This record gives sequence, C-alpha cells and structure tokens, in this order.
Amino acid sequence: MLFRSPAALARLYPLFVRHGLSTFQSPDVLRFLGKSRPELFNAELKGRLQHRPEGVRLKHVVNGNSLQIYDKEGQILRVEATINQPRDFRVFRPTRDDPTQGMKWQELRWGVADLFRRAQVCQAANRRYLEALSSVSGTTPLAQEAATLCRAVVLKGRRYRALNPWTAHDAQLLQAVSRGEFTLGGLRNADLRKLLFPPTKDLVLQRRQAAAVSRKLALLRAHGILRKINNTHRYHLTKFGRRVVTALLVARNADIDALNQMAA
Repeated sequence: MLFRSPAALARLYPLFVRHGLSTFQSPDVLRFLGKSRPELFNAELKGRLQHRPEGVRLKHVVNGNSLQIYDKEGQILRVEATINQPRDFRVFRPTRDDPTQGMKWQELRWGVADLFRRAQVCQAANRRYLEALSSVSGTTPLAQEAATLCRAVVLKGRRYRALNPWTAHDAQLLQAVSRGEFTLGGLRNADLRKLLFPPTKDLVLQRRQAAAVSRKLALLRAHGILRKINNTHRYHLTKFGRRVVTALLVARNADIDALNQMAA
C-alpha cells in the first residue's frame, strides 16, 4: 500500500505496530492465517519487532509460517504472508491415489502444483490483517465516535440503555465480542456465554444466562456494533463497531505516559 508521503505513513505506522503488539493475541494471528478453530491448533506462536534498514518490521511466526508488516522505504505499508510449512493449509483437489473419487480438501503440497492456492491463502491473510489494523486509523475524535454509544437509543419502539466502556461490565462485553477468533465465522450466543459466565450444569441457570446474552446482543445491535449474519444465529462486528471498540479498548488500557507522548 503506497502512501502519498512518508509523513502520512510515519503518522500511522507507530499506531499499527502498537496495536499489533498490544492487541493481537495468538487466536487473532491464527485467525488471520485462516485457522477457524485456533484451540485445536497445537504450535508455538512468536512475535518479533525488528528495526531494519528497510524499516520497522513486526512479524508473527506460527510453525514456520509468518505474517509480517513493515514500512518499506518509509513510504510503503507492506503486509506479507509467507508459507514455509504448506501442510498446515488445505487445498480442494482430486486425491492423488485415486482421482476418480472426486475432489476433497487435502494438505497443501510442496512445489508449484498448488501455487494458486498459496496465493489465495496469503492474500486472504493479508486482507484480514489489514482490516484489523484499519480499525486504529481515522481522524474522527474518539469522543465523537463514542458519543452515540454513551447515550440511550430507541430502535423499533424499544429503548436500549447507554454503554459505558469505562465500567468493568461493559468493557468485558466489548472485549469479548472483539476477540480475533470471531473474525471468520462470527460469534454465537453460546460463544459469548462461555466468556461472560462461569460454566454450569444447572439447566435453569443456563437458560437465564442465554437470555441475558440475548439481551446483550440486542443492545450491541441497537448501537450498531454488531450485525446479524443472514439465516444464521451468528453475529459479526460492523466496520463502525470494530473501529470504535478497538479505540475504546486501547484508550482504556493506555497508561498516562503513553497518552501524553501521543498528545505531544
């Protein structure tokens, strides 16, 4: 991504790096690389920040495969996915032993046979990473972005309370819906219930928890943070939701010295 001037990239790039270091967790990086169920992936994940002659590079490495970002020559924002262990990914192709059995999802092969699939996987990973980074940019003041959340709204004749991201209760809710594991497939009532409530075998309590989560989902939809995926019971963050939730959580966790440096 080419910026018009080095100054434009220099203004945003430190925010991208800080966001990648402080916000992206292991499940997030695995989701960027197409792992729909990070909890089933058993591998070591490393993050590395390096100052190189070409620019500052932030790199995430999972089992030899990597996703990195750097400010090339101070004017190009480059996101690059590299596949060194192709067997961690899948390609839809005929089986090698008996092609007559039809198409199946199989391990990505070494060599150039599945090169097109490598390109698809890398492009999708780059896109997801850029979308996650885009939530930290923007010129609208945070107070203006958050103003709509901090007052009650009326939707279809029903009133929904204001959100207060500075309270532990609402901050926990916003943190839960913005988790990276929901980037691909979205989140369900059951997913959110596991994050907000302790496990229980009491069926009555389970129903009460499910009802409470349904009210929270309706609240977030009314404020424009979530949208429902058609014909499913899953929800995705809206573009507005991802941007404002990321900004609020970063501001909530920022220390005073960091804020003073940004203001200077």
